[in-house]
Amino acid sequence: MIRRSFKSIALMGALAIALIASGTSLAADKSSEKYVTFETDLGRLVIELYPEKAPVTVANFLAYVDNGFYDGTIFHRVIPGFVVQGGGFTFDFKRKETLPPIVNESDNGLENQYLTLSMARTNAVDSATSQFFINLKHNPSLDASEDKPGYAVFGKVIEGEAVVEKIVAEPRGVFRSYPDAPNAAVRILKSSRGKVKTEASSGSKLKDMIAE
Repeated sequence: MIRRSFKSIALMGALAIALIASGTSLAADKSSEKYVTFETDLGRLVIELYPEKAPVTVANFLAYVDNGFYDGTIFHRVIPGFVVQGGGFTFDFKRKETLPPIVNESDNGLENQYLTLSMARTNAVDSATSQFFINLKHNPSLDASEDKPGYAVFGKVIEGEAVVEKIVAEPRGVFRSYPDAPNAAVRILKSSRGKVKTEASSGSKLKDMIAE
């Protein structure tokens, strides 16, 4: 009962944050709540969201999209065969200031299947803020069970599987403090609601600078 009440309060708070950040009315196009497009250094990712299954998490994610938080952040943790994580650091590994943490919705029945997006968190159950990860396979160890919380699935990459594979293929290991980060930053250049058509990226500008 306490858990349910906390979820209701968290949901109202997250929805309020999303509406304030975007200036969107309740009559807004519902399709903008179902999809997000990331334009990255290596191409375009289109993400389908699951607001019915993870309302708090989706509202929180959209708040970060609407206020431009993800623009310029990098994929800082790439572990082949496991996950690609991003949404928290700039190219020089400076952590961005986030909104308050949200309630964990890993008990929503969704599994950490291939290409699904889940919220990253610490060992504290309700500690997720802006960081997310893309599953590179089904990771049952990250799913919730009766005796432990998991990592909340809230969406899936539906366009851009090849882009994810490019991120995974990037060389890593040059940064001692972040050994799983690509040597040349792979950034989210622009995040937008909906399925946004963008021109194909010619590659990382940072890579071009290094090549020069």
